[in-house]
Amino acid sequence: MDDIDSKIIRAIQVDGRITVIDLAEHVGLSPTPCARRLDRLQRDGIITGYAAQVDPERLGFGVTIFVSVELEKQDRDAIDSFEKAIRRCDEVMECYLMTGSRDILLRVVAKDLNAFDAFLENRLMKIQGIRNLRSNFALRTMVKRGSLPLLTG
Repeated sequence: MDDIDSKIIRAIQVDGRITVIDLAEHVGLSPTPCARRLDRLQRDGIITGYAAQVDPERLGFGVTIFVSVELEKQDRDAIDSFEKAIRRCDEVMECYLMTGSRDILLRVVAKDLNAFDAFLENRLMKIQGIRNLRSNFALRTMVKRGSLPLLTG
């Protein structure tokens, strides 16, 4: 990956709908070589997809909760079982396997406290193998980036 590839990635992270013509102009290439680079970045798995950024609050999801999960066991089967179950929970926006005192960290969205309570009781607490849960409610988002920091050589 060179400086031109970094410029392409930076530009599409800001605007995933940018045309190849505008992208080429932005990075200083003609459209055909720019399109080839874009295709290569996609084929190589560097660019993994395109999606619209949606405001959760405007859709009624006003509560963000970070849930730390401690599993009863930390072996491969327990982790795989938890992962399979949590993938079926649409309220879970992100799920990370962690180091430290908690095994899993979830970012969950809910319409309100009652909806989160229902998620806890009817979904999360029914997953086998959980020893302990700890929830932290986000008061507000202070920083949210949609773009990775790219260093150029």
